[in-house]
Amino acid sequence: MERVATMIRRYKVRTYTVLGFLLVMVVFACEQTDMTRTFEGPYFVRFTDTTLAYKESYSKPIAVEVHNVGPQLDQPITITYTITGSAREGKEYTIVGTKGTVVIPAKKSTGAISVQLINNANNILDSQTLTFTLTGVQPSNLQVGFGKDNVIGKSLTLTIQDDCLLGGNYTGSGRVGTQTYTASDPQITSSDCKSYLLSNWNIGLSNFVVVGNSTLFGFNAEKPTLTFIDNGDNSLTIPTQTNADLGSNGSLSGTGAWNPRNRQITLNLQAKVRIQMVRDTVTTYRDTTLLFTQTYTPQ
Repeated sequence: MERVATMIRRYKVRTYTVLGFLLVMVVFACEQTDMTRTFEGPYFVRFTDTTLAYKESYSKPIAVEVHNVGPQLDQPITITYTITGSAREGKEYTIVGTKGTVVIPAKKSTGAISVQLINNANNILDSQTLTFTLTGVQPSNLQVGFGKDNVIGKSLTLTIQDDCLLGGNYTGSGRVGTQTYTASDPQITSSDCKSYLLSNWNIGLSNFVVVGNSTLFGFNAEKPTLTFIDNGDNSLTIPTQTNADLGSNGSLSGTGAWNPRNRQITLNLQAKVRIQMVRDTVTTYRDTTLLFTQTYTPQ
């Protein structure tokens, strides 16, 4: 009897082992099937982003991109859309090109709605929104959006942030000696529309030599800054301020004006610096004030 019981136990072990092996093979086969399964569509179009935000002073056209999630086609893809939101067309923005339709060209994967912002800065810091919603697509074998109810990628909200009266991107120009220099990337920002921060004001001054080999402005920072105050009557004040880029004994001050017709800013700067002079191996230092005028034109 004991021998029979032993044989039964061995039979059960072999049976369980075989069943376990078969179960593993089934799971592996299912995993293999899932791993080799490919996306079979339908292919769809969607907004590349879901949100965008720009200050109203941004002067370049904004590309609201739409792309085809699928192979490139030999024919154009035409997509229709609607616009809702608090921003007013003609007041805060305009659509460049045909409104309500965006095209992905043949053999391309993306197209774009071009939005031009209108800078109506009035020192009221607020924001408006534009919501773009895709409504249809041709050819008809494509669909709009994906996921449950095809809502993912179907809409995009663009926030237009109000900017201060003097805020934005500018083109700056300044004269050093007999040479006129320009810079295309100065930026003016403010959080209260009274005190402003100007970046990259060292136009033509980064390697300005005054005496011998002494350098008046040798900036380590790529975009040194200065602060100025809007006095509320189109005049500006540049309060005396120190700047590490001017040296331990340096300071910056001055006055300015804002032209409400063309929004051009003029700054009359005074830079006090200590320059090094070397003569007959003897090094001396002299405090010097440099006067120069800069003009900033909004882009």
